[in-house]
Amino acid sequence: MNFEKIPRLRIGDACQAGDGAHASIKRIEAGVPYLMARNIKDGKLDLAKISYISEADFEKHFKVTSRSVSRVRENDVVFGIIGSIGDAYIVKKHDQFGLSSSVAILRPDTSQLNPQYLYYWVLGEPFQTALYNIKGGVAQGYVSLEMIKSLPLSVPNLSVQGRIASILSAYDDLIENNTRRIEILEEMVRRLYEEWFVHFRFPGHEDVSFKESALGEIPEGWCVKTVAETFQIMGGGTPSKKVPEYWDGGDINWFSPTDLTKSSSAFMEESSSKITELGLKKSSAKLFPEKSVMMTSRATIGVVAINTQPATTNQGFITCLPNDEFPLNLMYHWLRDNVETFISLGTGATFKEISKGTFKEIQLTVPPHDVSRAYEEAVNPMMQQVLLLQRKNANLRAQRDLLLPKLVSGEIDVSDIPMPEDKEVEAA
Repeated sequence: MNFEKIPRLRIGDACQAGDGAHASIKRIEAGVPYLMARNIKDGKLDLAKISYISEADFEKHFKVTSRSVSRVRENDVVFGIIGSIGDAYIVKKHDQFGLSSSVAILRPDTSQLNPQYLYYWVLGEPFQTALYNIKGGVAQGYVSLEMIKSLPLSVPNLSVQGRIASILSAYDDLIENNTRRIEILEEMVRRLYEEWFVHFRFPGHEDVSFKESALGEIPEGWCVKTVAETFQIMGGGTPSKKVPEYWDGGDINWFSPTDLTKSSSAFMEESSSKITELGLKKSSAKLFPEKSVMMTSRATIGVVAINTQPATTNQGFITCLPNDEFPLNLMYHWLRDNVETFISLGTGATFKEISKGTFKEIQLTVPPHDVSRAYEEAVNPMMQQVLLLQRKNANLRAQRDLLLPKLVSGEIDVSDIPMPEDKEVEAA
């Protein structure tokens, strides 16, 4: 395939372009989802911080006409044009939502464009680079519809577009399948934790009597202790950013809360920033072993993850070190199950923070060693499968992200690329 002979158009030559509502619309507690640029992330809709509008306002501001592109329909490609610029999503058949003016809509002329090809073109290097250039490299920039219409578009024949879309979407399908499996496994482990350690329906519970404690009725043989009496905790620190030797060429993982909030994964393999041995020595950062449990302790309190390599953190963490009495998976799920308690204990005017001193005094129910060991043996294989699937997804994303710009730019021929396979992937 010779891409030099493929027509180079502008987006406006093969797409209708529109954006969301410019008017101020009243937000309500529930109704039709109203998305902003921040709600589009990694090819999905992030509904964690979503607004809603009434059905009446939806009908008023998002009319269905042949000329207007404001109400989305299946196969439209939407992406951020204010603030979070460039993240894209392809609209599914049953999606219904309104868009703010921070989101653009591209409606492809399907006689020229495969919608999925358009979606991957928007994510590809040629489009993203052009998008970055016209917003001037400003972090919180703005891109107008007229600018978008002028952006480049390579249009190979529809069969080639379909092949490119099929290859890249196969990677996304495998990633989504693995993600569903992770969710199922994590839910199974969470429910087992609740059965054993919240409802006390652990193996053999029928033969155990209960006693009163500071935390209510607990089984005989169990006890109530403080965190300080049960396991060790560590804080973090930040080497001076003014000393390059503390950072340049560093190979020690140094996590910030953003690493965890962006990932939302049970296991953290690598931090976005790393420090040197000198940076570790010259700061209050502390190195803790792999398979510790990190918990964010300020601003966003209670995001929890397990590190897979020795690591350090900044000051926004309390890191908990498992032991035989309170092993890894029990600790991880106890922390996750008690986030509301941690938040309620947070103090501070600018942002909430739970101090290490306060955290140490929290009381918890500690099971006998045989119960905690049995739980660990039951759930560890499932958690290891979660880690394996996370790693598979990381590899799939890396392969897809390597292929994407080369395919959409024509640098490599689609006929040379096999469809991705993962024989170990089972239906979730």
